[in-house]
Amino acid sequence: MAENNGTYLIRGASILGAGAEDLLISDGVIAARGAAAATHPDADGATVIEAAGLVALPGMVDVHTHLREPGREDAETVETGTRAAALGGFTAVHAMANSNPVADTAGVVEQVHSLGRAAGWVDVRPVGAVTVGLAGEQLAELGAMADSRAQVRMFSDDGICVHDPVLMRRALEYVKAFDGVVAQHAQEPRLTAGAQMNEGAVSAVLGLTGWPAVAEESIIARDVLLAQHVDSRLHVCHVSTAGSVEIIRWAKERGINVTAEVTPHHLLLTDDLVRSYNPVYKVNPPLRTDADVQALRAGLADGTIDVVGTDHAPHPSEHKECEWAQAAMGMTGLETALSVVQHTMIETGLMTWADFARVTSTAAAQIGRMTDQGRPLDAGEPANVILVDPAARWTVDPAKMATMGRNSPFAGLELPGKVVATFYKGHPTVLDGQLNTPYREPSAAGAS
Repeated sequence: MAENNGTYLIRGASILGAGAEDLLISDGVIAARGAAAATHPDADGATVIEAAGLVALPGMVDVHTHLREPGREDAETVETGTRAAALGGFTAVHAMANSNPVADTAGVVEQVHSLGRAAGWVDVRPVGAVTVGLAGEQLAELGAMADSRAQVRMFSDDGICVHDPVLMRRALEYVKAFDGVVAQHAQEPRLTAGAQMNEGAVSAVLGLTGWPAVAEESIIARDVLLAQHVDSRLHVCHVSTAGSVEIIRWAKERGINVTAEVTPHHLLLTDDLVRSYNPVYKVNPPLRTDADVQALRAGLADGTIDVVGTDHAPHPSEHKECEWAQAAMGMTGLETALSVVQHTMIETGLMTWADFARVTSTAAAQIGRMTDQGRPLDAGEPANVILVDPAARWTVDPAKMATMGRNSPFAGLELPGKVVATFYKGHPTVLDGQLNTPYREPSAAGAS
């Protein structure tokens, strides 16, 4: 479909999976919804998108993405990662701090923010490191990152646990000054030294050092109590065990200000796959048991787990195509997240498309304090919108993905649902399921 001056009439889309309505997008906002869309003055000359059979949703927001830049451009760049995000239906991503140099200063987070704006595919919100160099010894310049042009509100040493309870308490106290949140990679390091996979029956058979569930659960228990003690916001990254779900449920019942995420791969895959010794299944936290998978699905469905975070972690092929013990931990996820969540949560009857919007967009935007993302699809709201074909089926082929990473654990798997269009600030970054053009700020667009 041809692109015009920025006005689009989406006809007959199922809004959040409910009744079919029209949406008119103009000047970066939803100008009208329903019958008013076709008769709106801006509809004259609009590009028409026939959307019968498609579901309209707010653009997805990822609270957990590794874009690798600066310093790890052999694995991913902001440009390639955000292209993948747009194709996956995202209009915003939070870029984790474990780059090189680490995003522990205002200068580095501003660099990442600028790279995101220059790319123009999605809104890139840098995540600042909690500690200098991710070393867990002293707090990074949290206030300076919060006050920078990047306006950082989420802080994490993801990949490494902030294991010192005193330092974690100080971080939780510090971020209160600017309504920030500490996102914890819950993993007691002394319980996971040399760990290669989930500790259980499969690890015993394979002879691989096990990664016990209690290593995650003990840190979550400690941190929710710390968050309660200092009255601050805590976010738990990539929850992976049934016990973790129960601890978070307990904390929420007591009014503790904690949120949590689950990855798509932890909603579907189990540690039984490690029997293949294929390093594509090596990830941190590790794939767990089927009982854990079912508990995670239930926790996401009932609101104990707030959001889906991809933990998109691309690696160069040489870091994955090697023996298990030497392989890097991590999986790609931006371009498969929607389909995996549809498969595990919607097609199983655990969630509706409205629920999907909550856990992939609305709640994620609230955690990251993003006021222009995750908004209702109503007149006057920012036009961060995606159109999804829920009836589509496709087979995952990592070689055809926009991400530089080829380490998808879903390779060869047939999944449901495809993103047909992604509108970021009213601009179609994806049309007909293909990358279109990036968004440019109005001043730059006018000059071209």
